[in-house]
Amino acid sequence: MGTRESNEQAGGTGRRALLGAAVLGAGGTVLGLGGTARAADARHGGGRGLKGLPVPTIVGHRGASGYRPEHTLGAYQLALDMGADIVEAGDLVPTRDGHLVCRHEPEIGGTTDVADHPEFAGRRTTKTLDGVPVTGWFTEDFTLAELKRLRAVERIPANRPHNTLYDGRWEIPTFEEVLRWQDEQTRKRGKQVWIYPELKHPTYFRKLGLGLEERVAKLLRRHGKDDKNAPVILQSFEPTSIERLNKLVDNSLVVLLSGATTRPWDFVEAGDPRTVADLVTRKGLREIAGYAQGIGPTLDLVIPRDAAGRLTEPTTLVRDAHRAGLILHPYTLRNENPFLPADFRKGTDPDAYGDVFGAYRAYFATGIDGVFTDHPDTGLLAREDFVNN
Repeated sequence: MGTRESNEQAGGTGRRALLGAAVLGAGGTVLGLGGTARAADARHGGGRGLKGLPVPTIVGHRGASGYRPEHTLGAYQLALDMGADIVEAGDLVPTRDGHLVCRHEPEIGGTTDVADHPEFAGRRTTKTLDGVPVTGWFTEDFTLAELKRLRAVERIPANRPHNTLYDGRWEIPTFEEVLRWQDEQTRKRGKQVWIYPELKHPTYFRKLGLGLEERVAKLLRRHGKDDKNAPVILQSFEPTSIERLNKLVDNSLVVLLSGATTRPWDFVEAGDPRTVADLVTRKGLREIAGYAQGIGPTLDLVIPRDAAGRLTEPTTLVRDAHRAGLILHPYTLRNENPFLPADFRKGTDPDAYGDVFGAYRAYFATGIDGVFTDHPDTGLLAREDFVNN
């Protein structure tokens, strides 16, 4: 987008040339000239910690979930094989016996074959989750041993019918299994593998006596991954959860931000009247910078859409967040038409790909530091185009 803000944040072709050398291809090969690569290494702090990651950073959203059922070791593995810089492994929810497992939500009717298990039919119930009635099966009503009897399935088969080929292949992974997998993959690949877990509904689970933050911190300490340069970035939609984590671990922390008019659920519970719109003001961003290193805004907070779903002009969020010392990893870019801004869709087929490369160009031009994507291979190609042009 040819705006003043995008020009300020992108920094012109000089910045793109510098970043180009830091981009890693799917095979781990550096793209660009050696001298520029060394300059990029210096810019990123010599490869230490969060600032050592390539920019824009490509985050495999729930793994390579455009190609495999999300939050499975199969999806995580494919994201790495495609070259993702970080794998979002995973969304963390607890079992009845206190283990952390990786599911998009605690309700698992849409992401597992639990409905096909007659022995669990009586577990189906309706609960109020962050103020919304939800009917289904919930992880907190199962022991880990019971959950291990289930298998993952594709969450959005209408958009990804090809992914249903893999229904039933993978079980639900625990967070501890993910941490061991991370170490194994780091050894095999000869380079550090990064993960980006999210704590789901922490206020809800704390009220059930299943606090997430302490459990996450305990596992990270056990595996020696709780320091400031650890390859584990923690995120949550609840700012107070991130504040709690800030007192427990030294990891890089990110506050997720939904639509401007929404309120984080911990704010609702505490009677805090602020909305996301208040958090993305300069004052709000400075406050977040007091306990976190970054924000994960919805893409619409970076470039709003009009009533027809087309992109408008970028907001000042990127500039303001950078001035506060925060990185930005917005979510989520997907290849399929329904998930793209209207100006980048091709036809109406819900499974067909639109002009996602055009969408990447628009968002990268704002100066974001990275992006979550269900299709890491597409994101890497888009980054290559951006930094080398």
